[in-house]
Amino acid sequence: MNLLAQRVLSSSLYIEKKKIVSINRGILALVGFEKGDTPSDCEIIADKLLNYRIFPDDKGRMEKSVLDIKGDLLLVPEVTLALQTRKGTRPSFSEAASSELGKKLFDELSRQIKKIHDKLEVGIFGADMEIKLTNDGPVTFLFQR
Repeated sequence: MNLLAQRVLSSSLYIEKKKIVSINRGILALVGFEKGDTPSDCEIIADKLLNYRIFPDDKGRMEKSVLDIKGDLLLVPEVTLALQTRKGTRPSFSEAASSELGKKLFDELSRQIKKIHDKLEVGIFGADMEIKLTNDGPVTFLFQR
């Protein structure tokens, strides 16, 4: 599992030019699932994402988590984060989870986050989405499990 977390001032998700969801200050998280990822991995990455200190305190140091600031979270499935790019000039799907497993894990990750943090919006698995964001920093982290 690869999860790319961006600190944002705002983000909106569109499908067919229609705004589906939007968030204010918080995290835009793009997640790609790989073969071998499990529901227990979702629990671990959810805890890490929610508690990772990426927001500044009053001295400008990254000492606060999205939970601490009561920030929003937009979770978006992103299969390309699971593709292999080491060889050649075309990405390989060889390590990506199947659509069925990816959907199951995306739903599980959403459930794990929602158990702890109710300010969650989600993208739609398998949809062609357009994401607009105002990055805060930029501050971006890659979590791998």
